[in-house]
Amino acid sequence: MTRSRLAPGTGIVTAPGAGPVLRTSGGEFLRIDTGGVDAETLVRRLVGEKAPDEGAQAAELAVLVEAFEEGGYAVSGPPPAPLAGRTVHVLGDPVLTGPVARCAGAEGAEVHETTPDRVAELARATPDPSAEGRVAVVWCLDSPVPEGLWDAADRLPGQGIAWLRCHREGAHVWTEPPASAPGDVTARHVRLRRLAATAAHRELAAYWAGHRTPDTGPHPTEASAALIAGLLTADLIAWAEGEAGAATGPGAETSFGPSGPTGLPPRRRLRRIDLRDLTVTEHPVLPVPDVAPLPAPAPVTARAEAVNVKARR
Repeated sequence: MTRSRLAPGTGIVTAPGAGPVLRTSGGEFLRIDTGGVDAETLVRRLVGEKAPDEGAQAAELAVLVEAFEEGGYAVSGPPPAPLAGRTVHVLGDPVLTGPVARCAGAEGAEVHETTPDRVAELARATPDPSAEGRVAVVWCLDSPVPEGLWDAADRLPGQGIAWLRCHREGAHVWTEPPASAPGDVTARHVRLRRLAATAAHRELAAYWAGHRTPDTGPHPTEASAALIAGLLTADLIAWAEGEAGAATGPGAETSFGPSGPTGLPPRRRLRRIDLRDLTVTEHPVLPVPDVAPLPAPAPVTARAEAVNVKARR
């Protein structure tokens, strides 16, 4: 039978003249009430050794070990990789997709290279309930996003497929919030929010539309590409670990996964990475609600007739 051992990241600390204390993987220190069990016996049991006198305390020791297991501080085997059982499709520019594929694969994902046409097929396909929460698409560009390129991919969350993306504008790379359900932030929402947030909205729209001089970089280096890949992989892990609790609907604000240093949940967090000094800034972003279309203008002839009627009166 497999014996439980301390979970990765946890440990037992024994200060001189004091009883044993559990240090959690998050850095908390918790006192341990060993009852009638010798502290050394408990420590040796949880690090995989068998104490000579364990038999006399076996029953009470088993209760203690069970308490460690229930608290998540002891495990009977290595924990599964966070992206195990997930399929991640990557596409875009190799300088970024290569590191993303390696990082996601190292965390247990089954990684496949894909194409824009295949992504469009996924967005049009009949939703597969068995694949919901288990498939993600990551699209990385070493350039601004051409008009309309991500329109089809924006429909992926409606199919239960997670949608992550990043792109570069000059010296900045933007990683957009992961979307995995209807009502999450899409690429279109990010563009609208960014246009609304700047006084240079006409210039920014023209820049995105391609009315600009040729690109002069800087392009991602090995270090910056690794940073970007790590951030995207962290978003994938947050999606995988919290998919069951993800909020849906335009008004839902409950997030999945851990929040970042600013407290922003991943599905509401827009990151900007400066390639010159590798600094990362985070910005909150919300979806843009659909609005009713404006009423169609009245035909010119109808307006002219109304004016003539008023003139006759």
